[in-house]
Amino acid sequence: MTGRGELAPAAGHATADVTVRITPGLALRLAARDEAAWKEIEVAGDTEFAQAINYVARNLQWDLEEDLSRLFGDVAAHRMAEAGRTLSRWGGQSAENVGRLLAEYWTEEAPLIARARDVADFNRAVDALRDDVARLEKRLEELSNRQGAKTPRKSG
Repeated sequence: MTGRGELAPAAGHATADVTVRITPGLALRLAARDEAAWKEIEVAGDTEFAQAINYVARNLQWDLEEDLSRLFGDVAAHRMAEAGRTLSRWGGQSAENVGRLLAEYWTEEAPLIARARDVADFNRAVDALRDDVARLEKRLEELSNRQGAKTPRKSG
């Protein structure tokens, strides 16, 4: 690490304090902000140092606008970064809209997914049926007990 806090290449003979193994699929999950993916990273070596790296990796945010301003100037960098943020929001909204569209299609047009209302109605019907069966069993038990009490016993 340099005096300015930037990373620098290690000396050729240096040994690693920590080894972190991430598969390409895991890297994609991390990029998609899948919190469960953090637990699947393989770490070997100094665990305290690995925890520090984990903290930095989870909380590190790239100041893209600052880096762009060095190349293009402040105004152009701000406009480019804002365009990127707008594009990102549009992509998120588009994905959400497509998800809603597919959910509606699969619940209304080509039923593949049950609507929440239908599931709730089904659950209420199952509960009512369970209660009715319990009452019927109780009633049959009472009738059976009454019938047993009225039947005379044969003597031998």
